[in-house]
Amino acid sequence: MKLPLRLQAAVCGLVALVNTTLVAAIPALERVAPVPADQPVPIEDFFRPPLFSRTQLNPGGTHIGALITTPSDQMELLIYDIASQKLGRISGGTNSRDIYSFGWLDDRHVFFHLSARKIYGAGLFAAHVDRLGASWPLLQYCATRLIAVPRENRLFPLVWIRNDVADGRDAGPVTLTAGGNYGNFINLTRADASYRELQDARDMNQRRIAASHPKVPGLGAGYMADKDGRLAFGFTGDDGVIRMHRLVGEKWVLSPIDLEKIDVLGAGDQPGEIVASIPMPDAPAQLCLVDAETGATKEVLLQDKNYDFRGWTFRNPDDGRILGLMFDRAVPASVWFDPGYRAVQKMAEAQFPGQVVRLIGSAQKGKIFLVETWSDRQPSVYHILDLEKRQMGLVKNSRPWIDPQRMRPMSLIRYKTAEGRELDAYLTLPAGASKTNPVPMIVLPHGGPWVRDTWGFDGEVQFLASRGYAVLQPNYRGSPGYDWMFPIEDQWAFMKMHADVTAATRKALGTGMVDPDRVAIMGGSFGAYLALCGVVHEPELYRCAVTIAGVFDWANVVKEEKYYQFDSPQYARMLRKLGDPTKEKEKFDEISPIRRVDQVRVPMFVSHGKEDGVASVSESKRLISALQKNKVPVETLLVSEEGHGMVRFNNRLELYRRIEAFLAKNLPFTPKEL
Repeated sequence: MKLPLRLQAAVCGLVALVNTTLVAAIPALERVAPVPADQPVPIEDFFRPPLFSRTQLNPGGTHIGALITTPSDQMELLIYDIASQKLGRISGGTNSRDIYSFGWLDDRHVFFHLSARKIYGAGLFAAHVDRLGASWPLLQYCATRLIAVPRENRLFPLVWIRNDVADGRDAGPVTLTAGGNYGNFINLTRADASYRELQDARDMNQRRIAASHPKVPGLGAGYMADKDGRLAFGFTGDDGVIRMHRLVGEKWVLSPIDLEKIDVLGAGDQPGEIVASIPMPDAPAQLCLVDAETGATKEVLLQDKNYDFRGWTFRNPDDGRILGLMFDRAVPASVWFDPGYRAVQKMAEAQFPGQVVRLIGSAQKGKIFLVETWSDRQPSVYHILDLEKRQMGLVKNSRPWIDPQRMRPMSLIRYKTAEGRELDAYLTLPAGASKTNPVPMIVLPHGGPWVRDTWGFDGEVQFLASRGYAVLQPNYRGSPGYDWMFPIEDQWAFMKMHADVTAATRKALGTGMVDPDRVAIMGGSFGAYLALCGVVHEPELYRCAVTIAGVFDWANVVKEEKYYQFDSPQYARMLRKLGDPTKEKEKFDEISPIRRVDQVRVPMFVSHGKEDGVASVSESKRLISALQKNKVPVETLLVSEEGHGMVRFNNRLELYRRIEAFLAKNLPFTPKEL
């Protein structure tokens, strides 16, 4: 028996209302049902933003919040009252502003971050669930990061002002007063914005600060609260070394913990206690409770047999205690210390065999749960579990236009590095692939590099598979979970990462399911770097390459970071970990593939957003110029009003249409496959 939730139909009706009352719709975003089975899945279905994302249950379990995308490609915040089944929404006010993240302050108040033009942060805002049309600013035009929502008084969030609108400096941690609907958003992005308006924005920001807290000494790298949301720890990055400090009274005291070896993942249950990943000799790191004052290990929480722990804690919403852990390994996993939650996990998994089941929220002392389920073929679906009523009800399918039966399964394969270490890769084969009918393959290394691919639905992968390509996603060294296998310096060993990708590619070719004469490499950000490395250093392996928002010259990256050396620890960190390009020219020649473009022998497609604040568009412009100079066939797509990657749906659609045509031209299908 399902809960009587009519949320899916209500959301569709809300989206239709937004379409007719605010801005013109993008036709490709209006349909919510899958196309008929006798029609090919259109490209837009793979790259549409989800209807529902970042779904959160409020502390009392009475409301659900989620980001939604309207047919005008605007991100808004949806608030659903579970008992009354009423819907409300918060928008950015115009189609040039989007809500890109949110959270609950208490049962009746939400906070959210607003962006301008899908690129720039516009501010931190709050709203009451009964007055969603009257949201108010907390901080405007400040680069802010939420540290915690204090348990004792949830309307006084703790935030770090990383870049103050008043002078552009790090203002440190502050407590805001989020209650009281006063103040208006001031649009300083207008060409005619006045100095007076800037001063008004500053004054309103100042009135919202209930208390300022001491800044951590040195170049601030972050702050962390204890389990109750009180400021407890600070991090600095002077001289390229990350250090942790404890807040004792009103003073910061340096902790003896060596963050070059130990990763801090959060606060423990006791004062002065942290959750940290402790390296072990030739074995995965232990996840432990550690005394931040002495550095002594107090208790081992978990040691996986194959992976270092890289994930997060699940805390009791009532008292903040750690109840369990969630992390990504070959397949996403959850570990519960609380027997009640362990039983709920087991019960939910029984209802969704073959899928990842994750408890993402709970309330009412463990009686109400928000559950997310997904698989390699099924995008995320959200459910409400009511233990007292023993009912599981559908909240929302995030991508209802995707028919799981038409998606392709993702298989785990393992490959060996040059040192003989075994790492994960994921191989998705298109329909009809076999040893008698080998198919072309796209090698798709992830960005980061310190993130990992894991098993689950991926629209980009499914799109390529639907077009007849095998897709290989290699997790190379530096990807979370593997640090125990390699020396610590390998976290910055970019050429070894390239060698890992090559090894994974050759392992996939060894299956016999892939045509070795039709292999391409494609990636975004650091994945784009690896794509260029691939065609520079393995000219016989790949037939073509695609780069999206890539970085190709590390000396240039270090040089650009130098401009921010007094505001950010990143420059000193790169000098320490990567080296000094003014003193180590040969090393930077080796790790910067753009300096060896004369070795490229295959066509390339190069794409970049012109307002990228992470990887400068100058990197791609320089690559295009070098390719043209060396008479290498190159196609380009440089897009205005885009940052790091294509965020606007129409631009994203154009990008993959161009990529589809590029791959079809350079990895032609044989008559047998047609």
